[in-house]
Amino acid sequence: MADTGQTPESLLTRLRWPLVLTRAGLLAERVWQAFWPLWSVMILALAALMLGLHDSLPVEAVWAGVMAAGLGVVWATVRGVRRFRWPLRAEALARLDASLPGRPISAVLDRQAIGSGDAASVAVWQAHQARMAARAALAQPVAPHLDMAPSDPFATRYVALLALAVGLLFGSILRVGSVAEMTPGGAQALAGGPTWEGWIEPPAYTGQPTLYLADQTGDTIEAPLGSRITLRLYGEVGALRVTQDIAEALGAEIADPAAPAQEFTLNRSGRLDIEGPGGRGWDMMMRQDAAPTVAFGDAAPETPDQMQALAQARAEGQMTLPFSAKDDYGILGGQARIMLDLAVIQRRHGLTVAPEPREAIVLDLPMPITGDRAAFTETLVENLSEHPWANLPVTVELSVNDAAGLQGSSGAEQMILPARRFFDPLANAVIEQRRDLLWSRDNATRVSQVMRTLSHRPEEGLFRSETAYLRFRVILRRLETMTEYGLTSDQRDEIAQALWDLALLLEDGDLDDALERLQRAQERLSEAMKNGASDEEIAELMQELRDATQNYMNQLAQQAMRDGTFQDNQQMSEGGMEMGQDDLQAMMDRIQELMEQGRMAEAQQALEELQRLMENMQVTQGQGGQGQQSPGQQAMEGLAETLRDQQGLSDQAFRDLQEQFNPGGQQGQQQGQQPGQQGQGQQSQQQGQGQQGQGQQQGQGQGRGQGQDRADQQGEGQGDAQGSLADRQRALRNELNRQRGNLPGIGGEAGEAAREALDRAGRAMDGAEQALRGNDLPEAIDRQAEAMDALREGMRNMGEALAQAEREQRGGQGQEMGSAGGERRDPLGRNSGSSGQTGTDENLLQGEDVYRRARDLLDEIRRRTGDGVRPEEELDYLKRLLERF
Repeated sequence: MADTGQTPESLLTRLRWPLVLTRAGLLAERVWQAFWPLWSVMILALAALMLGLHDSLPVEAVWAGVMAAGLGVVWATVRGVRRFRWPLRAEALARLDASLPGRPISAVLDRQAIGSGDAASVAVWQAHQARMAARAALAQPVAPHLDMAPSDPFATRYVALLALAVGLLFGSILRVGSVAEMTPGGAQALAGGPTWEGWIEPPAYTGQPTLYLADQTGDTIEAPLGSRITLRLYGEVGALRVTQDIAEALGAEIADPAAPAQEFTLNRSGRLDIEGPGGRGWDMMMRQDAAPTVAFGDAAPETPDQMQALAQARAEGQMTLPFSAKDDYGILGGQARIMLDLAVIQRRHGLTVAPEPREAIVLDLPMPITGDRAAFTETLVENLSEHPWANLPVTVELSVNDAAGLQGSSGAEQMILPARRFFDPLANAVIEQRRDLLWSRDNATRVSQVMRTLSHRPEEGLFRSETAYLRFRVILRRLETMTEYGLTSDQRDEIAQALWDLALLLEDGDLDDALERLQRAQERLSEAMKNGASDEEIAELMQELRDATQNYMNQLAQQAMRDGTFQDNQQMSEGGMEMGQDDLQAMMDRIQELMEQGRMAEAQQALEELQRLMENMQVTQGQGGQGQQSPGQQAMEGLAETLRDQQGLSDQAFRDLQEQFNPGGQQGQQQGQQPGQQGQGQQSQQQGQGQQGQGQQQGQGQGRGQGQDRADQQGEGQGDAQGSLADRQRALRNELNRQRGNLPGIGGEAGEAAREALDRAGRAMDGAEQALRGNDLPEAIDRQAEAMDALREGMRNMGEALAQAEREQRGGQGQEMGSAGGERRDPLGRNSGSSGQTGTDENLLQGEDVYRRARDLLDEIRRRTGDGVRPEEELDYLKRLLERF
């Protein structure tokens, strides 16, 4: 067998460089693992010196840090020396061999232990060594293992590197040498003599940078009031002295001009000198902080009429008051103070008495969300329609303050406090009585007398419904009772709130009655056009008409669904003319266009035509509709029917009460009655009661005794009627209990609130039944009113719960990104058109504070931007929104 010629010496010669590099890597690995605490401590100390922490800390703290760093270096050095082992050549060779499959280097260096005398065995051994030698010739240097995670589980080495990076970015390597100056008789002090450093730091609210005195080339320095001046004197104590007249002596460090560390606050112009070797001096010019200014609009109004025009009000009473503010550095905040202007009020009717004292209205002024606050224009938006001073002369004063504590004022301006406009005469009268009651509790008797006069024999059409009349009389009775026993402030506020709700009912009508709401919206728009209302008010009333129209069409569609009269389109009853939703919108757009052009006569004619068409409209469902109702819809309709039946019982009880104490007065109530407001099961009884009331009318000259005798003669019949009412009340309560048991499974806070409200309605019905059986009609009417309020609240909460459940169901099916028609929406919920453009015609901020809503929206965008799990496309979109706004 021929010899391969491969010897261990020749193999090691060929592997010299891979072996050297592997050994160097092993050396680096052991140095790294043994001495990493040493360089971590040294890097931390270097970063602290580069950041200049020794210049801002007391000398004692600096020396304590130096000692701690020194001890850390000693400990890390001892630890490293004990753990460090110099890598041997054999260890490097073993690591290199371990990196190759089969350990070929060890195979080449081995000797044949047995069979050396057998030629065949020797040949096999030589062939094996030849293969291993060829494989060993391919050896490459082995990289060192520098993973420190097992030795440094808390990653303190990265903390040191981070501190060094911060020092390189925000510090200076030149500050490292200044630590030697802190030693007594340091080398630099002995060589260069005494030296100094100084800084002028303006107040943070100014946003101005810190000035380093040694870099100032001029002899004059201008700085804001309140700037902090810091001086450090190095070298022999007394070699340098500070003289100044720009601040009062606030401590020993200023009283002693040779103190090594001195700080004071600039409060006047003067001279600052550092006397001694290398000293300098400056003329300090203090820049006074100017007080902020604020004005209504872009400039202060000159007349009350200009002020009133500036403070615009919408139809719903929301006040918009623009203002502008300015400061040399920035406005911190502001307030609007509104006071009653008693001197210019016409003291008549309910305002003749002295008003009760009330605190001023204080409103926070809105500040810019982004941008500079040195000069800006904003708008104060607030609705004060329910305040006692609404529609009364007031004075408004704006005030703003800056970070320095300075305050600026606009001065008091006169205006009429904007409030909601009530077009209905009776609603306006109710609001006037509410104002008189809030003006002073001494007006309680007068208010009750006026209300009793209005409701004694109301004219036809004065009250929109018996519901309004019933609430009016209940409020009147409670006010008279409270006044008799002494009206407290809490009771006064309770009656005022009830009067406000009544006025809204009289003004807007029952929101459940879509036709009435539509007619009222048309009347209000027509009245506004006749009275020359502002463009903003007309636009708001026009939007109200659009909403009422849509609501009316939805109600007609639901009625058609219940009746089963479905066709293929929407038809008008006159001449078979067809009109769709788009046609109605086009008509309303035309009306708005005519009003914007000032063609009010044509707009009024078009509005009357629209009103006639809507009254004669018959809405039918297309072929794509589905008449099947969900359990939630069926439950809502059942509760609505129960509410109507309860309303009918309450109206009947009130008529019985009025007939008992005011025989013959029922006809006046029925004149204001509208069809469709009573339960179907009570219509025949109401007609009988109406005929009985007509037969019992008395002449004006009839005395009280004759009426009382007639009431006594009817006592037995009324008792039977009340017994019948009690039975019907019990049946209605049983029906409500059945409906409560058949409610669909709705959860959440709204679902629980709905069940609690229905429970309260059931208890109130029980109380009404007991009162009816006890012949206590006033108590029964009160309990029935509570039952109706609880039913309304339960239906409202149940509707919210059903809507929430529907939204969650859609979200669970992955449909939150699309609408019912398959349209995609962006993260703000806007539809994307077919052309790819994003937009919406919806009014996104109806009835809300647009500025507060804008802040909430911006905060939500920022929150979503920080959510890393969102898609990259959405994050880019949100970032573009932030860049723009």
